[in-house]
Parts: sequence; C-alpha cells; structure tokens
Amino acid sequence: RPEALAVKLDGRNIEELSSLSIDAVAGVFSSIAFPGQSGVIAAPILEEIRRKLQFMIDVGIGYLTLNRAAATLSGGESQRIRLATQIGSGLVGVCYVLDEPTTGLHQRDNARLIRTLRNLTDLGNSVLVVEHDAETIDAADWIVDIGPHAGSKGGRVLVNGTRETLLASSDSLTAAYLRGELRIAKPSARRAIDSARAIELKGAAENNLKSIDVRIPLGLFCCVTGVSGSGKSTLVNQILLPALRRRLNNSRERPGAHASIEGLSQIDKVIEIDQSPIGKSLRSNPATYTGIFDLVRQLFAKTREAKLRGYNAARFSFNVKGGRCEACRGQGTRRIEMHFLPDILVECGECRGTRYNREALDIRFRGKNIADVLAMPAEEALVFFDGFARIKQLLVALCDVGLGYLQLGQSSATMSGGEAQRVKLAAELGKSAIGHTLYVLDEPTSGLHFADIHQLVDVLDRLVKLGHSLVVIEHNLDVIKQADWIIDLGPEGGDAGGRIVAQGTPEEVAADPKSHTGQYLRGVLDAK
Repeated sequence: RPEALAVKLDGRNIEELSSLSIDAVAGVFSSIAFPGQSGVIAAPILEEIRRKLQFMIDVGIGYLTLNRAAATLSGGESQRIRLATQIGSGLVGVCYVLDEPTTGLHQRDNARLIRTLRNLTDLGNSVLVVEHDAETIDAADWIVDIGPHAGSKGGRVLVNGTRETLLASSDSLTAAYLRGELRIAKPSARRAIDSARAIELKGAAENNLKSIDVRIPLGLFCCVTGVSGSGKSTLVNQILLPALRRRLNNSRERPGAHASIEGLSQIDKVIEIDQSPIGKSLRSNPATYTGIFDLVRQLFAKTREAKLRGYNAARFSFNVKGGRCEACRGQGTRRIEMHFLPDILVECGECRGTRYNREALDIRFRGKNIADVLAMPAEEALVFFDGFARIKQLLVALCDVGLGYLQLGQSSATMSGGEAQRVKLAAELGKSAIGHTLYVLDEPTSGLHFADIHQLVDVLDRLVKLGHSLVVIEHNLDVIKQADWIIDLGPEGGDAGGRIVAQGTPEEVAADPKSHTGQYLRGVLDAK
C-alpha cells in the first residue's frame, strides 16, 4: 500500500529494495549507517541482515532477487537457499543430508559451495552428500562408493574409507574415472556448420537477457553454457521452446520478450526431454512409455491358448477391466489410509503384486506369463524377445542408454529423474527417423555417474547422426566438450548476466579470456 511504500531506507522503499539482487542488496547494507541512538538500535539487526545475505552469496545464489517467487526457482537453487538458512541458524550436532547439491551449479561456484559445507562441519555438524561431482568427491573426508553397476548388478559397498582408499580400489567405476583410466574423450573432429541452416533469434530481452541476437546452428549438437543465473533457461525454455511449440503445435503459450525469430520452418518437430516422471500414475512404466507393452500384449493375444479362450490384446492390459486384478485395479499395490500419518502402499493380497487375475496369468508365451515379462530387466528381455524385430529395436534403445537393469514394468514413481530422462531418450531412439526433430535438454547430467554420462554422450551423438538437432543447457565439461557449437552467456548471473560472452566451437570458447566456462573448458580439452 502507499503507506508502506512511503517508508524509505537509504532512499529506497521495501519494494525497490526487494527487487534488487542479493549481491546488490548486500552492497546497500554494507554501507548503511545510522547516527546516535538509532545506530545502537539498528546494529544487531544490520549485522543479522548482512550475515544472512553473505550466507546466500556463499552458496552461489547472489544473482537471485530477494522477491523472486519460490515457484520459479530450480531444484538446485531451492536446495542452496535451504542450505544458507541452516548455516545461518548456527546449530551444532546436526546431520545435514544433501542430494546432488551441485545440480545447476557452474564450476566457478563449486569451490564456494564446498567451502560452505566445510563450514558446517567446522561448527561441529555432520554432512552427508549424495554426489557425482569429482571436486566434491575429492573434498570429502570419507567416501562410501556403491556398485559396481546399477540395478541387480549393484547394491554392494565397494569402498568405505578415505579418498586414497577409493583411488586404490580396482572394483570401483568411480575410482577408474577419477584415476583417468576411463575417460570421455573429445571428438576427433567437429561437424561442419552449414551457414544456411540455423534458427535466428533476435532481440531476446526476457528477464535479464540484454536484447541479444542468438544464432543456433541446426543439424548439430549445440550447447548453451554460462554461470548460474546467466539467462540460459530464459533463452531456451522461455523463448525458444514456446516459439517452436506455437508454430509446430499451435500452442497458446506466449514466448518471452524478443523482436523476431526466423528459421523455425526448418524444424518438423520439437521434443523437450527433461527429468520429470514418465507418467502421472503408478501404472506408468518403461514398457508402456516406449510402446513395448502394446507389442508384447499383441504377442500374448496370438498364442494358441488365448485364441481358444477368445482373448484379445486388451485382456493383457492392467489399465482396463478384463485381465487386470480388480482388487487393486491393476496397480499391484493398495493404498492404506493412515490417520494423522502419510498413507502407505502395500502389496495387493489378491494378485500378490502381479496386477493381473488368474485367467490372464494362465496364458503363457515361451513359458512366461505377462507378469513375468513385466518383471524382466530390459537386458534379459532383449534375449527373450530375440527374433521380434520391433520389440528388439526398442529394448536395444533402453540398453543403449544404460537402462538394461530396469524392469520393464517398474513403476515410474520408483524411478529417479535421470532414469526417467533416459527412458524418454530411449523412446526417441527406438522410433524410425521421420523429418527433422529438435531435441531440447536442460541439465541432462543431473544425477548421473561418470559412466552414465559416457553413455549419454554416445546417445546424444547418435541423435545428431540420425539428422536431428540438439540444444542442451549444461555445466558438465565432459558434455560441453562434445558439442559442435557453444553459446556461452554471462559474464555473471542476474543483472550482470544476459549477454553473449563467447560463441563458437569448444576450442574457440576455451581460447576466450572473458569466458568463465572457457577457463575450465581449456583444462579438459588439453587433458590427454
């Protein structure tokens, strides 16, 4: 209200102050002083404000404005805000558990985050971090490495000791990458750029973007880089993607502020591959999402016993009445409402988790019923369905993205974000190439191990070889060095960002002294 806005501090009202970035507000409060008795009253309040602002700067979110809506924050930003809050509490004897705190963080800010975590332990706390980042692993006092692989081939503690113990392990894939025995090599040659094939985005001015003109080459692997808050997601997710959806899908979504965009007619389809779940219900799984399940149900319907009983493919669906267990409605689990406590899921006592009734389970194909097939890992199913070209094509795609261990019927609710993203990639790889598709990925390496990133890089390369285009927002240097073209935004986050610092091949960006990304990229390009 006008009455609240009439009160000013250092010439600014509460709204004007809240609209500044945390870095800018810290600058304001570092110079504010009150005379006489007012200074005595204000001293402890100012000290607390300065401390809290510094904590947020220390965890790498100084570019955010104070009034930024929580719903617009990334997962990594939200986590670092909570971390700053805990540091400010000054508690002792607490165990802090963080899951991938480096998500969305540029290499430049990693050291600052690690220093913040170290401050927590120095206060007398314990910090437990689930992380794949090499710098964070190097900084740890104690490492628990689990593996050696995923799924049924994992689940064993390989290392439980110091970094030296990890590096001495012959069983650990993590150790092999840290020692340099396994590594993601840079491409032997970059793809040629066709100057006639590109998307021209002019006057991009949404959020902190400074009316920039961006050229995105097509038919290539294009990487958008820059420090946290530099404008990467604004450029790709708020301007480019909505503009493409509007043209190709008649979407009513309004693109962010820009003057013009040309070259969209060269794209036949746009697909965003993110880490959101592959379905909204417990019934969603890799088999249903990739289309494998439809083909498998058709095979069961063609068996002699199914024909004698008059069963069609719908009889083997757990989504509709007929073959599904009606007690759990094909979910395999039942929800028990717990008063004053969260609801719990228990295995269905009627079907024992199989999702089907007895009549559907009586039908067998090569000795297995439909529930047995859904319980198969993808790599086992690949052998089982040898000779069925279309099913095999989809299963090969699942295995190629590193999900051979995943059960075909595993509920989407039990899958990590990285697994969900790779299921989506497998579904795309398993399709026959029609037209020119632009794939957009935002931080695809989140939650992925070095070995998983190695497979991801191979998959992305295959998509480009099929004639498609890739636009990837990424901080991981092993992915960035694979790109044919880099658009590096910055130089800083927030108001100090939103400009194109450098663009070109990885080698050209690495040679640019103004690019923070280039400074770190230089090291991985020079590594043998």
